[in-house]
Amino acid sequence: MSRSIAFREAIREALSEEMRRDERIFMMGEEVAEYNGAYKVSQGMLAEFGAKRIIDTPIAELGFTAIGVGAAQNGLRPVVEFMTWNFAVLALDQILNTASKMLAMSGGQITCPIVFRGPNGSAGQLGAQHSTAFESLYANIPGIKVVSPSNGYDAKGLLKQALRFEEDPIMFMESEQMYGDKCEVPDEEYYIELGKADVKRAGRDVTIVSFNKMMKVALGAADELEKEGISAEVIDLRTIRPLDWMTILESVKKTNRLVIVEEQWPFASVSSEITYRIQKEGFDYLDAPIRRITAADAPLHYAPNLVAAALPDVPRTVRLVKEVMYQVK
Repeated sequence: MSRSIAFREAIREALSEEMRRDERIFMMGEEVAEYNGAYKVSQGMLAEFGAKRIIDTPIAELGFTAIGVGAAQNGLRPVVEFMTWNFAVLALDQILNTASKMLAMSGGQITCPIVFRGPNGSAGQLGAQHSTAFESLYANIPGIKVVSPSNGYDAKGLLKQALRFEEDPIMFMESEQMYGDKCEVPDEEYYIELGKADVKRAGRDVTIVSFNKMMKVALGAADELEKEGISAEVIDLRTIRPLDWMTILESVKKTNRLVIVEEQWPFASVSSEITYRIQKEGFDYLDAPIRRITAADAPLHYAPNLVAAALPDVPRTVRLVKEVMYQVK
């Protein structure tokens, strides 16, 4: 049996189920307790788990991140919620210089099983300082894992996996625009292994790869292409680091064409890494150059027309697919 729940509820279920099982897990962040969460992800959790495990913090990302990292290195399993990943840059010293490096610096003696989570990327008209997508930035750091789910089912399974089995720091990147999205979640317990991409739609003519909310663009483009007789295989990365490029390669062996859709800036992006891997290992299978559509190489402005122009959409993705199939120039 399964239930239809919102993305935010799927995250809440993952947190609550694992917190009931493991008393070492606690969550801290701005407005997570008394206010029930800025996006109502933690609604009701203070009442169930109490103020020692659902902890409101001051607006001081560097400070409460340091507390979380220290707790993780001393046997607890913290969850640190950032109101937005844009604010996490204030805590980058703790993430980069402490959480990601301590296992190596201690010769394998000190682990840091911590989950950093919150909304990432653009969310409409929020201006340049609240609209950055950070997957590629954090994926560039050895020692951490980056998760970026596109739906509540995957988010719950991936988060439970991170909380129960992972010993590394996890960057868990959600989307503010998806918190209300409905999904089917089974009643029985399940986990999703990190580092495994998922083929969301089988196809034969072209492979489209994406993740997080840009999966809506990828799947929307596949629907439009089907109307014109073009069969697109759509792959959801789910985890950015480790990157499951082998699933992409196996798809390209079948379709011989690859288009990547992402919200990152183009330079040194997730699509840059995928393109390198696939051309290196699968060059002989490609019948066209690998193409990508990214966010514009500029800060995201407030005006709605500029937001629309800067981010990938279905029409431009459809045109890009037709270009790799040599149907348009």
